[in-house]
Amino acid sequence: MTFESAIFREIMSHYPTGVSVIASRTAEGEAIGMTVGTFTSVSLAPPLIGFFPDKRSTSWPKIAATGHFCVNILAHDQELLCRKFSGAERDRFSEVTHRFSQNGLPILDGAVAWIDCDIFSVQEAGDHLFVLGEVKAMDAERTASPLVFHRGKFGQVTCVEVTAA
Repeated sequence: MTFESAIFREIMSHYPTGVSVIASRTAEGEAIGMTVGTFTSVSLAPPLIGFFPDKRSTSWPKIAATGHFCVNILAHDQELLCRKFSGAERDRFSEVTHRFSQNGLPILDGAVAWIDCDIFSVQEAGDHLFVLGEVKAMDAERTASPLVFHRGKFGQVTCVEVTAA
């Protein structure tokens, strides 16, 4: 069975996705990054994470060439960073406050958490790539709600306490 892309996208929009910026630094020291809405935990042993960059991405080949990346999990108040790192701007790090991890990878100020990884593997997955990263270092920076994308809009997670019936 085949589906029209628009219908597939609309149905999948009912499931919220977290928003992250994947960042790295070239051998020349240039910070590079891209927004993804497809980040997930994959394995505990070894610790692996995954995300799915579009094959047409112009940022991913630059990040892939470094062999390393840092996942910056965006907070609910960082929608502008999400937009900046998904736009066409060449120097996406201009006017973005950040520091570098012990592994030399960009950590965005205000991110909920960051995860430094080495590229473990890259597989083709339709019009995207499936990137597995082996976690080398990580930390939680804030207790803020993460930025999510749901039904075409940005939002945040609201936690509720579940009581027994």
